[in-house]
Amino acid sequence: MAIEASKQKAATRRIRIGMVGGGQGAFIGAVHRIAMRIDDQYELVAGALSSDPARAKASAKELGIAEDRAYGSFEDMAKAEAKRPDGIEAVAIVTPNHMHAPAAKAFLKAGIHVICDKPLTTTVKDAKELVALVKKTGKIFAVTHNYTGYPMIRQARAMVEKGALGTIRLVQAEYPQDWLTEKAEDSGSKQAEWRTDPARSGAGGAIGDIGTHAYNLACFVSGLTLKQLCAELTSFVEGRKLDDDVQILMRFDGGAKGMLWASQVAPGHENGLKLRVYGTKGGLEWTQADPNYLWYTPFGKPKQLLTRGGAGASPEAARVTRIPGGHPEGYLEGFANIYTEAAQAIIAARTGKKTPKDVIYPTVEDGLAGMEFIEAAVKSSKAGGVWTKV
Repeated sequence: MAIEASKQKAATRRIRIGMVGGGQGAFIGAVHRIAMRIDDQYELVAGALSSDPARAKASAKELGIAEDRAYGSFEDMAKAEAKRPDGIEAVAIVTPNHMHAPAAKAFLKAGIHVICDKPLTTTVKDAKELVALVKKTGKIFAVTHNYTGYPMIRQARAMVEKGALGTIRLVQAEYPQDWLTEKAEDSGSKQAEWRTDPARSGAGGAIGDIGTHAYNLACFVSGLTLKQLCAELTSFVEGRKLDDDVQILMRFDGGAKGMLWASQVAPGHENGLKLRVYGTKGGLEWTQADPNYLWYTPFGKPKQLLTRGGAGASPEAARVTRIPGGHPEGYLEGFANIYTEAAQAIIAARTGKKTPKDVIYPTVEDGLAGMEFIEAAVKSSKAGGVWTKV
């Protein structure tokens, strides 16, 4: 009885989590904190919130983190938390890209689960090392490709898996923004500064920042594996060191073809992520700006509008839906679904169980696939847009 009660308590206790990065002035850190709180699965108890120790401590104080758990570096945090009886079980890594790999390695080696922002690393080599380390440690590792958490994206994936579209022929993904139309990195924008800096962002600019989201979503829904690509990466803004526009042709295993466009210099687009998938029996279309709706067109029949929480919503969509149809769920809720799915995996690991089969979250292997996509695209573009194996 005591053992069973202990297991039950372990299954319901909030997950103690820490955060690396995401301090004062950071955009994505706040998003992660909101996402982890929505379903009340986590308790933020520690942080190394900035590379500046003073800002790290000030940020921790604002968030109610105890002074003795406000760390000046992720190395100190990993070592100290691993020794505490009430130490963190998981860490959220929300730094610029170049810090993802070293931080993730430190916490995995300390026996702590990892939830990491995308892209996974800045090089394929680092990504492969993380994959190997995750296998060695057995720790949960989730990558926050948050758009895979939207209910209607889960529905689209399920429809493809069940054959509603027949054999997939075409996949089109686009993700245009306009916020880097001018050289914002020279005007004090912290977000623009590191995203356009090869030392912190890696070899890809727009392709790493938003192109990987579009690519991940295309593969998640279609179930396809990319075989080759032909890419043209452009830096339209004079003096910019990394790409701000990406145009890619794709060839998938099985003969399907695809196109991907990602841009941060497209005036009029705030966050225009869109996915279209076409097969021998029909097509699907989803737009992130209107995420509660999925257009389904069986060939030769009228278009059908499927709604989150509405008639025709699938069980796969329903399990990540919180409120009735007509009450919009969006970016934060979709992001929260990734955190909650990861929580289910962590809680299962606590009690020595396997992750439930219906729990889905982007893994370290998905992160590696994203890095291989970036590397192949950069290589293809530098060679003049030649077809390149992924």
